[in-house]
This record gives sequence, structure tokens and C-alpha cells, in this order.
Amino acid sequence: MNRLNVKFLAILVLGAALAQSCSKGNPTSFEPGKASTKTGIAYTDRAEEGEEDIPSFVVREFKSMPQGPDLVYIEGGRVILGSFEEDIMNSNDNIERTVTVASFFMDQTEVANIHWLEYLRFARDSGDQYFQEALPDTTVWAKELAFNDPYVDHYLRFPGFRFFPVVGVSWEQAMRYCRWRTDAVNKMLGLQHGNEEEIEIVRSGGRIPLESGVILPDYRLPTEAEWQYAAEALIGLQFADENHAQRRLYPWNGHSLRNPYGNEMGMFLANFKRGRGDYAGIAGRLNDGAMITEWIYAYAPNDFGLYCMAGNVNEWVFDVYRPLSYSDFEDLNPVRRDGFLDDTEWEYVYDKANFSTFIDNKVRVYKGGSWKDIAYWLSPGTRRYLEQDSATATIGFRCAMIATGAAY
Repeated sequence: MNRLNVKFLAILVLGAALAQSCSKGNPTSFEPGKASTKTGIAYTDRAEEGEEDIPSFVVREFKSMPQGPDLVYIEGGRVILGSFEEDIMNSNDNIERTVTVASFFMDQTEVANIHWLEYLRFARDSGDQYFQEALPDTTVWAKELAFNDPYVDHYLRFPGFRFFPVVGVSWEQAMRYCRWRTDAVNKMLGLQHGNEEEIEIVRSGGRIPLESGVILPDYRLPTEAEWQYAAEALIGLQFADENHAQRRLYPWNGHSLRNPYGNEMGMFLANFKRGRGDYAGIAGRLNDGAMITEWIYAYAPNDFGLYCMAGNVNEWVFDVYRPLSYSDFEDLNPVRRDGFLDDTEWEYVYDKANFSTFIDNKVRVYKGGSWKDIAYWLSPGTRRYLEQDSATATIGFRCAMIATGAAY
């Protein structure tokens, strides 16, 4: 064999080795390999009986994060939080600040009456006290000087209102719903995708470990930052570079409340109060189409695919209210969860017991505007607060979840 052939053979062997190496690639969440790259301990799908002396580590097959019902993926990124509206209340509680919000999931619609009735059906199994605590306050519709009595009896239960947003729900009730929904969805996923051992765990009332990849992380209320980021949906304004061509005053393009295109030209893009005493327009040409709440799919979704992120009902978010949150919180995944930083120099300011303020650790932010609000409150940057155990006919909610579907 001459020198040229030897060199060519060596190149072929080297190429084959490189190809094999590249085809295997580095381990990922989906292809972790057969053993730990740090200890050499073998991976197995499940613990094998009778081989306890052979070290192994259970690593289940994982293809992707299970798809939670109704959840929409919200790709995170940089955003300028704060109000893009004029501060007509002169509160100075939402000054603009650049932050980054990590990717997450959010319900494409508000939680509706039919979803809450489903919750109540299963709440009965948890005892009378839990069931009573889960009941919405339907008297939020009652007004001494208005004939809203039919809504008190019918809004939650009558089939015609099934897919209208649930109201009369406090922040605390919304949080309990999130916990119940986590258990309910994961029970179904466990029964559908678990192995025999995991199915038995579910049937016995247990919870499959998160490491299995079969179940979802917890449902929860979105943070205020997540909610505003999702509502603005600035992904629809990004073109050839990393910059946005403009900000958004509402969850849609432009500074108008009316649809500028097609057959729906001139129609309002959200359900809100148009002016003093004007909730929907005139008969024969009703514009926003609703005197009170509306079907949760009634208006076009924003660029993330989320419905009614302006109007219809306000929505609870996780954060406790503080007027200076914008200056206090972190610039990555910001949230205000309690009275942290209030215990020293601000203690005298947030003294609710002595009537120096309405603010304490039990008031929560709500956002989005409602059927009873003027257009100012439809801007995603505006914010208000209410006691977490209170409820109104204008506040509902939707759920969120961490995004764990990494590509590697």
C-alpha cells in the first residue's frame, strides 16, 4: 500500500470517527445518554428489582413539556414595563423601567363560569367548608339603585352565561382554584401517560413526582410583569432587528379603540364603558356589543393569541401592591410578593391599622380594565389594587405557568 493510500485511509477513519462523534452529539434533556457524564452511573427507565447492588439512576424518557389545556406559550424577552398612558391619577406608581421577562405559559382566555362550576363540582368532595369557601359572591351584582337582581341568580349558573368570565371571585379564591387545577390536570395526565406504578399512585390519591416528566408544574396567577408583557404582545411589532417600531397603548396596534380594517371597521376592539351611562351603544347598532361582560372569545386575540387582555373583566395578578414597585423589584422576572423593604423606614407609611394608608400585605394588583371601566384602564400599564379577600362584578382572572420546555 503506497503512502497516498495510507493517508487516504487515515482520513476516512478519522472522518468516520468524527461523524460518529457528531451523530451522538452532546447530551440533552431529550437524549441524556445511557449514563451520567459525571459519575458514569447508568440511567434506567425504572428501578429494577433484584439489582439493588448495581448502582443506577432513574431517568424517564422525556419528549417535551406536556401541553396544558388552554395554555399559550409566551416567548419572553426585554420589555419596558410601566404605563404608556397619561398619569391622570397623578399616582406616579408605574414609572417606565426596562426589565426582562422569562418565557412562560398563560391561559388564552379568562376563567369562565363553566370552569368555575366544574371546580365547585369537585370542591364538594373536599368538605362543606372548602365548598363554601369556593362559592363566588354572586351578590356583587346587587345594587340598591339598579335592577341587576337577575344577574345575582342567573349569571353564574344559567347555561347562556357558560363562557362568560367568572366574577365575584377574590384573589384568595383564584389562588385556591390554581392549586385545584394543578391537581386535576396532573391527575388526568398521570392516568393518560403514566406507567403502571404511577397510575396506581394517582388512583391512591398521590402525586407523581415532577421528575417523571409526565405532569405539569403548578398553575398560578401571573405576576404583574408577566401580565403586562403578555397583554402588550410586542412580538407583533418586531421586524428585522431587535427593536420595536413603536410602543402599544392597548393590546393591539395603533392608538385607536376601533377596528380600522375590513367589515368590522369602526367597531370597538374591547368591551368597556364608552362614556357616562353608555355601555354598548344604541339598539340596531350596538358597538362593543355588551352591557355587562361578554363571551370570552368575543374579540380578536392579540399577537400572542390571548383573548380579552383589555376590557371584559379586570384580572387578578399575583403581586402585592406597592406604589414604588417599579423602583424596588429586580430587573429579571420582577415581582412584589410581600412587605419586603417596608419593615424599617416605610413602616410608618404603610400603617393601615392607624388609618394612614389603605395599603398592606393583603392588597393585590389587578389590571386590564372591565366592562364597567372607561378606556383609560384598558392600557396594560395601568394598575389598581383591592384587598385579596374582596370580590367585585368587574374582576376575574386567568392562570399562568412556568415554561420548562427547554430545547436542550
